[in-house]
Amino acid sequence: MAEPNPNPSIDPNSGFCAQTKTYHSLRPNVPLPPPSQPLSISQFTLSLLQTSTTATPSTTFLVNAITGQALTYSQFIRQVNSLSFSLKTHYSLRRNDVAFIISPPSLNIPVLYFSLLALGVVISPVNPLSSDSEISHQIHLSKPSIAFATSHTSHKLPSNLRTILIDSPQFVSLSNQNQNDDVNFINSTLGVEVNQSDSSAILYSSGTTGKVKGVLLTHRNLIALISGHYHLKPEVNPDEPPPPHPVSLFTLPLFHVFGFFMLLRALTLGETLVLMERFDFETMLKVVEKYKVTYMPVSPPLIVAFVKSELTKKYDLSSLLVLGCGGAPLGKELAEKFKEKFPNVEIFQGYGLTETGGGAARTMGPDEVKRYGSVGRLAELMEAKIVDPASGEALPPGQKGDLWLRGPTIMKGYVGDEKATSETLDSEGWLKTGDLCYFDSNGFLYIVDRLKELIKYKAYQVPPAELEHLLQSNPEIADAAVIPYPDEEAGQIPMAFVVRKPGSNITAAQVMDFIAKQVAPYKKIRRVAFINAIPKSPAGKILRRELVNHALSGNLSKL
Repeated sequence: MAEPNPNPSIDPNSGFCAQTKTYHSLRPNVPLPPPSQPLSISQFTLSLLQTSTTATPSTTFLVNAITGQALTYSQFIRQVNSLSFSLKTHYSLRRNDVAFIISPPSLNIPVLYFSLLALGVVISPVNPLSSDSEISHQIHLSKPSIAFATSHTSHKLPSNLRTILIDSPQFVSLSNQNQNDDVNFINSTLGVEVNQSDSSAILYSSGTTGKVKGVLLTHRNLIALISGHYHLKPEVNPDEPPPPHPVSLFTLPLFHVFGFFMLLRALTLGETLVLMERFDFETMLKVVEKYKVTYMPVSPPLIVAFVKSELTKKYDLSSLLVLGCGGAPLGKELAEKFKEKFPNVEIFQGYGLTETGGGAARTMGPDEVKRYGSVGRLAELMEAKIVDPASGEALPPGQKGDLWLRGPTIMKGYVGDEKATSETLDSEGWLKTGDLCYFDSNGFLYIVDRLKELIKYKAYQVPPAELEHLLQSNPEIADAAVIPYPDEEAGQIPMAFVVRKPGSNITAAQVMDFIAKQVAPYKKIRRVAFINAIPKSPAGKILRRELVNHALSGNLSKL
């Protein structure tokens, strides 16, 4: 018999409350520790790990996919304890210091993250492919007191910023000075006390104004996020054969919110985590076969590769059970093609932003995964509104509008940018996502389009305004606009419409090269068209929809 609805004004099918015009999560409530209890995300995840039925101290936690180097859970905790002790005693790192991290993925990165978070140090990881100017801006925002880099990335940092090389003998020594694998060591021995309201991470998200923004997340944000995944994990049926030990393969960057969150999740659930430093599709297939990978977090372009590639027939992928898809919307047609080719692999879709710490909605269970095209139901502890962008009116199921979210995982704000914070977060705690969405009558969320003008290249956000500012700095360019152009592999690519200065003969290749020298690879202009004038509104706003329609009319050749 179904439990009675505690709030009769909330529709039990959609979660919509007609009185407040707010959508409520249909997931069971999950317990959270009292907000006043001192607790870091490191301490919290390690305490949950102790209750794990899938991991023991000798279970492998981290594996380097290429070298085979591995760390057991016991070794990982010892290294975290040792590094925390060393950083506190030798480098005087303490609560609310900021650590800037610029490194490709390696076994050292999870050890570093958990050590710093345990001390209450705010981690600020960035894309190691970022340009010098991008890194300079991120350092300006985060104001770090120390940096962690590799011998290949340290040259991008200012010389006056104290820096430790992660790939140096010094770092290895710092991580192996103490052999204590007690999960309570940091708090009991070092006397470190971290409040849940303390800042935990500055993750970077592109804003529509062009410059990257630093999203400030608290320990409480991450604790709430992980609690849902821990308490709502699938139950094991004692009458069925035990499932295989969960082995996750990460092709995601650990500086990205999706990768960072999935790392926390993997440790909490006692999984084995296989890390790839550089992505290569066939190498990934070999790794799935070699390590019997059961789960992979992916973005839609990787699902395209699974569907199209003949290489998948060369390898035994039978261990693969689940793909967790996020970072960009996954089309219904693509999901169906994947299911035809891999009938025993489920795709669980999700939706989230850096500003929500990751997952704000997701599909769960065998029935929900069949809802192709939907990103699932609202996550536990989360509320939502669908707001008409013109009138500001909150809308019922079936009507499209701007998605607003509220809950304990919502960011504290943007560091060093009160204006952007106040524009995105209102006084009642609602986060305005800028995504055009709707809920159906069963509470499933659908992403229709982006009200914000960000281009989603693979799982990355590319702000058109940033590229436009760079283009307009070229003396041979009179005006420019950048739009998203659909691409089957990447989802969207940045396309530039360029107005040449009189007398200029600048070519498409020169335009692309001009940008490529100044930005990270994912921000490159990959298509160019020349135009006489950029269409704009009377207020001077670029009419991007007109340009998108022009680009899709079919009379432009790819350059």
